[in-house]
Amino acid sequence: MLEVCTTEMAKAKILIVDDDQDIRRLLGHRLRHEGYEAAFAGDAIAAVNMARKEEPDVILLDLGLPAGDGKVVMQRLRAMPALEGIPVIVVSARDLSLERAELLEAGAAALFQKPFDYDELLAAIGRELGEPDAV
Repeated sequence: MLEVCTTEMAKAKILIVDDDQDIRRLLGHRLRHEGYEAAFAGDAIAAVNMARKEEPDVILLDLGLPAGDGKVVMQRLRAMPALEGIPVIVVSARDLSLERAELLEAGAAALFQKPFDYDELLAAIGRELGEPDAV
C-alpha cells in the first residue's frame, strides 16, 4: 500500500516504512505537524520503490515487514548509489539490543524500540538532517 501526504512548507521528506497502518498514520500526522513531508510504505518492496520515487531525506524503518525484512531493505538501499546516503532510523518492536551492532554496521543511523519517546525520535531526525536546533 502506497500513500503520499505533503505540506506546503515541508522541512524535509520522511519515508515511514511500517506494516502497521496506525503507526504510519500517527507518525505521519505528528511529522506533518512539525512541518515535514511524509511518504509511506507498508512492506519491503514498497519501501524500496518509494525510496526510489520520493528520494526522502530520512527513512524511518520497521524491521518486521511483509515481503522482506527491514535489514534487506537497508541492504538494497545501500546498493543503490542514489539512495545509499539516506539516513535510516530503525523503529521496531524487536529487542534491538540483540541486533544493535549488526544494524549499525548495516547503516542504521539510530535505533528506537517501540514504544519509543517521540521527542527523542524527532531529535534524531533533526540530527540526521543537520537541523541546528536538534539536540
